[in-house]
Amino acid sequence: MTYRMCGETGEKISSLGFGCMRLPEVEQDGVWSIDDEKAIPMLQKAYELGVNYFDTAPYYCHSNSEITVGKALKPVRDKVMISTKISTDDIKETADYRRLLERSLKKLDTPYIDFYHFWGINKNCFDNVILKYNLLHEAQKAKDEGLIRHISFSFHDEPQVIRYIIDTAEQKGVKLETLLLQYNLLDRVNEDMIAYAASKGLGVVAMGPVGGGRLAAPTDLYKKLTGKSSIATYELAFKFVLGNPHLSCALSGMSDIDMVKKNTAIAGNDTTFSQDEWRQLGDSLEQLKKFSDLYCTGCAYCQPCPAGINIPHVFQQFTYYNVYGLKEHAKATFKKYLEDGGKTIKDCQGCGFCEKKCPQKLKIRQNLKRVEDLLSK
Repeated sequence: MTYRMCGETGEKISSLGFGCMRLPEVEQDGVWSIDDEKAIPMLQKAYELGVNYFDTAPYYCHSNSEITVGKALKPVRDKVMISTKISTDDIKETADYRRLLERSLKKLDTPYIDFYHFWGINKNCFDNVILKYNLLHEAQKAKDEGLIRHISFSFHDEPQVIRYIIDTAEQKGVKLETLLLQYNLLDRVNEDMIAYAASKGLGVVAMGPVGGGRLAAPTDLYKKLTGKSSIATYELAFKFVLGNPHLSCALSGMSDIDMVKKNTAIAGNDTTFSQDEWRQLGDSLEQLKKFSDLYCTGCAYCQPCPAGINIPHVFQQFTYYNVYGLKEHAKATFKKYLEDGGKTIKDCQGCGFCEKKCPQKLKIRQNLKRVEDLLSK
C-alpha cells in the first residue's frame, strides 16, 4: 500500500480508502442488518493489506454501517482512521451537533472520531444550517475536547462553492481540514477547486473513482486515449485519480473480499502516471463527450424509491449500452430485472423524491423513460 500526507493534518493515510456504504447485508421480515460474518473479515482484511482510512456515515447500510465498522476496527483502533459524518438535515438547533456526534461515537464504540464531516453540504445548508446554528464553533469545541480529531466536510454543489466554504470558515476562525468530493476520469468539474483546497492545507479525498461503475467494465479506453497498449479501465480509473498530485486518497465502496484484494493491489502499485501522462489523459477525455451523457454515479441517494424502482441499476445498464457498446449484455440484464419483478417508470408515483435527492441534478424521470425504451428494443 502507498500512503500520502493528508493536507496539513499530520496524518499519513492509505491512498485507497474503504468506503463502508456497500457492506454485505441480509434482510429478514423487512428488517435489514449487515452480515457481520462476511463484513468484519472483509474490513479486517483491508487493514491487513494496508488500508488505514475507513469512511462510514450514520445512514449507510440501513443505519448499521457505523456499528459494524466499530466492531471490526476495535482491535486496531489506534492504528486506523475512521471517517464519519453528521447530517445537516437532522440539525434543528445548535445542541443537535453534540447529540448526533455522541450517537456516532456510541455506534462506533470509540472515544473519538478521526475525520468528522459535515455531510454532503451545499451553499444553502452551509449558510442556513452550519452558520445559522454556529456549528463550526461546535465542531471546534468537540475537537478541543478530543471527541473529533479533524473538522471535515463532504460536498455536493457548484465547484466555486468550495472556495466560499473554506474561506468563510477561515474568516470565522475555524480551519476546515479535509474535503471529500466526487472526482474521476469522467467528472473533473471539481479539479480546480481540489487544487485550491490543497493550497489551503486541506487533505482531499475522492469518492466515486470508477464513476459509479462506468469505468469498471472492460474497454480499450486507455488505448483510445493514449494510443498505447490497453490496461484495465478499472486500473486506469484509479491511477488517474491518484495521479492528481493534490489528492490524498481515493475511496472505494467494497462489498466482498475479492474487491478488497483487487483494489489494494492497484493502490499498492507505486507505478503511477507522470504529470505529463496525467494531463494527457485529461485532455484526451475532452474528446469523449459522449461519456458525459446521463452521468449517474451510482451513489443511490435516490433510493429507496417510493415506487420501488432501482434507478441506479437501470442507469448502469445504459452505461454499458452507450459507453462501452455492450448492448446485448445491457439489454439482457435489463430483461432479467423486469422478469424478477423490477419496477419501471410506469410504476412511478410522480413524487420527485429521486430528483430532489440526486447530487448530479439529473432529470431522473425523463431519463428513465428514455433508457427503458432503449433497453427494451
